[in-house]
This record gives sequence, structure tokens and C-alpha cells, in this order.
Amino acid sequence: MSLTPAQKKTVASWVEAGDNLSTVQKKLADEFKLSMTYRDVRFLVDDLNLDIKDAAPKVDTSDVTKAQPTPAPAAAKAPEKKGFLEKAKEKLGLGESPAPADEGAEDEETFEDLPEEAGAGVRVSIDAVTLIPSALASGSVVFSDGVTAKWIVDQYGRPGFTEVSTPGYRPSAADGQAFVRELSAALQQRGL
Repeated sequence: MSLTPAQKKTVASWVEAGDNLSTVQKKLADEFKLSMTYRDVRFLVDDLNLDIKDAAPKVDTSDVTKAQPTPAPAAAKAPEKKGFLEKAKEKLGLGESPAPADEGAEDEETFEDLPEEAGAGVRVSIDAVTLIPSALASGSVVFSDGVTAKWIVDQYGRPGFTEVSTPGYRPSAADGQAFVRELSAALQQRGL
């Protein structure tokens, strides 16, 4: 498909004005009733020896030594990555407890304040085969007060309970700490 000299001059004026290939393609269709593919418009611009003006300067990506790292904007702060223990603490509701509502309320121990021996009666076992969809690992736990539960760790590393022998049960902070510690050790031993 060939253009008349007048049409070629018009296309040249569009490109000189800063229109990109998509805009030139649309104008060709609207003003000259010429239906051209994007590639054909690219060839037309090349044949007319015109240079498309880019809004952003081209960067030579072939030489990585010239690449300048672009600093991330302050507002786009990278999300903080949490490890298995932090996710487990969060999921189990453990961690720093909020300040009591009134001065007479008892202070709860925080997860970090508990001694290593607290919750020593917690026993964690890992299933040989995990049959639960989207679970990386599963198993069971017996808390120090005799309550049993089945646990899973999902594909995102988040622990959770699927079955608890006592409905509405929440382990004590000491048992929660011991569960996370025992689970982490057992998973590391298995290479998970």
C-alpha cells in the first residue's frame, strides 16, 4: 500500500510533532481510511526515514555495567519478610500483648518473656505423608495440659490448626512458644 506524497508529508508532520506509532496508525485509519498493522506503520516510518521520539530515553541494556540502579520511592517500602517463627507467633496470637485496659488488670507474659523451660510438655509429630491440599507439612501436637490438635503449614509457611480436641482452645503462651520451637526444630530436621 503506497501513500501519496501529500500523505507522506502529513505522516512526517505527525511523527515530528511527537506522535508514537499507535497514534500514527490511528490517524491513518481516521483521516486516510487506511487500515495498517502496527508493523506496517513501523515499516512506513522507517521507509520515510523518520525517527519516533520516545518519551523516555533509550537505555543500553546490553551492557549491565552502565545500568544505574533506580532508587525505590520512599512510599513504596518493601514489605517486611517474616520468617516461620514470626508467622507462627502471629497465627497463634502470641507475641507482645497490648497494654491492659485498666491499671488493675493482670499483665500477661509476652512470647519473648517466657523461659525456655516453659511449655516443656508439648510434643510435636510430623505426618510421614501430607494429604491435605496446599499444605507443605502436617502433623499433630499434644499440649502440656493434654489437649491434642492437628496442625498444618501451608504453602506460604503459615501454621494453623485443623482439628483441636477442645473447641475454642487457645494454648497458653508457654505452650505456644514450645509448639513453635518444637515445630521449627522438627521441620528443620526433615529439611522443610
